[in-house]
Amino acid sequence: MASPPQGDQNTPAHPSQVRERPSWLTDIVVALLLLIADVVIVVVAAMVLVMVGMGITQAPCPSATVRSRDVPALAWLAIWGIPTVAATSAVVYARLRMPVTTVMQTLFTLACTILAVVGTRMLLT
Repeated sequence: MASPPQGDQNTPAHPSQVRERPSWLTDIVVALLLLIADVVIVVVAAMVLVMVGMGITQAPCPSATVRSRDVPALAWLAIWGIPTVAATSAVVYARLRMPVTTVMQTLFTLACTILAVVGTRMLLT
């Protein structure tokens, strides 16, 4: 007697194993909510970079021109942690099959990465 083939590709998947995509309305609403939060985060980060940059370039007295090159680990975490979290959220929304939200989070990741590069260059100069 021949046994049935194992792992046959033509058999339909069990309904509990098939992940359904959320509705377009849910995807768009989540994307718009995240867009508002992302815009606030990017604007605040840009303002902080401008304020820090202005503080670095304007020394209050001649003796203050010499500054330490040591940058606290918390500063690096703040600068590069936000793009890391944004990239992680983009991957999560891609796995959840929410294309509109994924695109919005990917654009946010790009903006955060650009701000992180600018912040890194500013801290290292």
